[in-house]
Amino acid sequence: MVYLIDASVYVFRAWFSVPDDMTDGDGNPTNALYGFTRFLADFLEYVSPDQIAVAFDESLASSYRNEIYPDYKANRDPAPPELDRQFKQCRRMARALGLREAASDLYEADDIIGTLAVDARSHGVPCTIVSRDKDLMQLLTPVDTFWDFAGNKKLGYDDIPGAFGVFPEQIADLLALAGDAVDNIPGVPGVGRKTAAALLNHFGSLDVVYANLDQVAEVNVRGAAKLGEKLETHRDIAMISRELTRIPTDVPLDFDATDLHRRAPDLGALNHLCDEAGFGPSFRRQGERLCDLVGVDA
Repeated sequence: MVYLIDASVYVFRAWFSVPDDMTDGDGNPTNALYGFTRFLADFLEYVSPDQIAVAFDESLASSYRNEIYPDYKANRDPAPPELDRQFKQCRRMARALGLREAASDLYEADDIIGTLAVDARSHGVPCTIVSRDKDLMQLLTPVDTFWDFAGNKKLGYDDIPGAFGVFPEQIADLLALAGDAVDNIPGVPGVGRKTAAALLNHFGSLDVVYANLDQVAEVNVRGAAKLGEKLETHRDIAMISRELTRIPTDVPLDFDATDLHRRAPDLGALNHLCDEAGFGPSFRRQGERLCDLVGVDA
């Protein structure tokens, strides 16, 4: 099993949940670093994974998706400098804990995870995606698991229709039709999640929906008589929305899924980060315990 962690979800969770009066000797906030490090260390102790990678988001405004649709995620404020600084520290912490980590100024963490998931499965290794981001559920196959670690909730491939009304491979099409306000993806005006799910359950995919617009009136949804016309009018934005919602699986990385074996923590780097952040001895002791778990002398 390969564990693929969507780091940004847990960095932001720590940023909002850990008091921001936690600072280093220079007065810089360390709350996100503290919470993320606790999450990572607890996860490693609980799971003791052999193969693992941690994917980070580099920027909200430089993704290739912004070239397709400039307003993509334009509703989100950029990370403040004090959080951006901690993101860089979180990447260093992941490396210090012996984990393979990656980020890109062109691709998002989702795309890195998608690439590694597909590559791992090509080598016969299933994946557990550790996140709270619904978009990543589209990557699941019957051998994989989606794990909201903080919420203590696991979902498999067959659980997704109960949550979304469609199967994982249809989620990108669902969001293309209904839009996604969180990421500022427009979708087709007037088409909500229920209507989108009904269309996909009837036709199977967005492409088949658009190949059969003359049959859309037969679908048992409100406003079906005029739905085909609406879909035709907004065809272009539906296709653009799908480009935004679909997770690519061919991100260029300097490693692949065969290179995700966990290494021993680098106690020198870990201690340096703890000194820099003003963390106490409990983090150092946890680093030593993690060394024991991977069979390496501290």
